Amino acid sequence: MGGTGTVLRELRGAQKTAKGVSLYSRHVNRPLGRLFAAGAFRMGLTPNQVTLISALFTFASIASVALSRPSWELGAMVYAGLVIGFALDSADGQLARLTGRGGPDGEWLDHVVDCAKMILVHTGVLISFWRFFDLPSEGWLLLPPGFLFAAVLTFCAGLLREQLGRAAGRSEAGGGAPGRISRVRAVALLPADYGVFCLVFLLLGDQTAFRLGYAALGAVHALFLALFLVKWFRELRAFRAPD
Repeated sequence: MGGTGTVLRELRGAQKTAKGVSLYSRHVNRPLGRLFAAGAFRMGLTPNQVTLISALFTFASIASVALSRPSWELGAMVYAGLVIGFALDSADGQLARLTGRGGPDGEWLDHVVDCAKMILVHTGVLISFWRFFDLPSEGWLLLPPGFLFAAVLTFCAGLLREQLGRAAGRSEAGGGAPGRISRVRAVALLPADYGVFCLVFLLLGDQTAFRLGYAALGAVHALFLALFLVKWFRELRAFRAPD
C-alpha cells in the first residue's frame, strides 16, 4: 500500500461518520487512533491484536488506580495509559476498515473490552476510595457504583438502539438529515465522552478535587442517561409498523 503517508490517507477515507460524535472523539481520539492504526498496519498487526493491546494499556492503568496511593504522578500515568488505550480502541476499527479484515468476532471482542473497561474503571475508583481516601462519609462509596450503573446502562441501551434500528431498516442513530453534522451537539456531548472523563484522573494528586470532579462527571452522565433513554425510546417507538 506504500509508505506511512499513503496509509494515513487511506485511513482518512475509512472513517466512520462524524455525526453524533463529540469534538474530542472527532478531533483528538480518531486522529490519534489513525496514527496508531497506520503503525499497526506497518507492523502487520491484526485488528484483534490492536484491541488486545488497547485492553492492556487500559486495564493496567485501572489496576494502578486500585493498587497505588493517589498522587499527581500516578494521575498523569493513569491518564496517559487510558488515553492511549482509548485511541487504540479507535485504531482497531480503522485498521479493520482499511484492511477489510473486520468481522463479527472483532466487533464482539471490541464490545467486550469496552464493557469490561466501563465496569473496571469505576470499580478501581471504588477500591481507591475505600483504601486510600479520607472520605467525609461512607456515603461517598455509593458514588462509583452509581456512576458504573449510568455508564453501563447507557452503553447497553445504546447498543440495543443501534441493533434494533438496523433490524427495522433504520440504522441512523441521530435525528436530522443523513450526513448532517451539528457542532452544537458535538460540543454538548463532550461531558459524556470517555476521553473527557479520563481527564479527571489528572486530579488524583488532590483527593478533594478528584472526588468532586468525579462526582460532577457522574451527575452529568446520569443526566445524559435519562436524556438518551427518552430519545432512544421515542425513536424505536417511531419504527413500529402501522397498525
